Amino acid sequence: MNVPPVYAIADAEALGAAGVPAAVAAMAEAGVRWVQVRAKRLPSIDLYHVIEASCRALEGSGTALWVDDRADLAALFPVAGAHVGQTDLPPAAVRRVVGRHLWVGWSTHDEAQLAAADEDPEVDVIAVGPVFPTASKERPDRVVGLPFVRLARARTAKPLVAIGGIDAGNAAEVLAAGADSVAVLGAVCRGEVSEIGDACRRLLDAVR
Repeated sequence: MNVPPVYAIADAEALGAAGVPAAVAAMAEAGVRWVQVRAKRLPSIDLYHVIEASCRALEGSGTALWVDDRADLAALFPVAGAHVGQTDLPPAAVRRVVGRHLWVGWSTHDEAQLAAADEDPEVDVIAVGPVFPTASKERPDRVVGLPFVRLARARTAKPLVAIGGIDAGNAAEVLAAGADSVAVLGAVCRGEVSEIGDACRRLLDAVR
């Protein structure tokens, strides 16, 4: 699996549902190769149309789309995978929905969850965090810091995505701690479409 260093999250709450496809296109144009559509509160029919439009926006771009939480919707589109958290469907159930052609990502926040993700044959990508304090969640998990990224790298050979409070100023040190990729939401979901693209380019410059 080719894991890019930057994994941008297009969040419907931050951008507005109508703004997600344009943001996804801007992220891809900037050079981001993994983009996730995240919409915690959007009705299913609205999210369906957002994913549909985002897929169209990425046609021919070389950028792969991920869907947060919704394995059922991910299975309907030409996306890379579905990412789930600890309170979503378990990876085995996600696999039954999306089949073998999509990747499954799973968020972890402590050593027990990390071990479970490493041992689970249905988990392709492990997310760890929050690495730093974040305002992107209403009830964020405990900050794990860079030491947990290093621990995770020592404990698993699976692709490792670090998330939580990451921006152009600290992305390089997160990768240096052992993450294969940094997932970024707050740093790239602000302002106009042109500003989103610029923020992504700053991140990519920071990790080169």
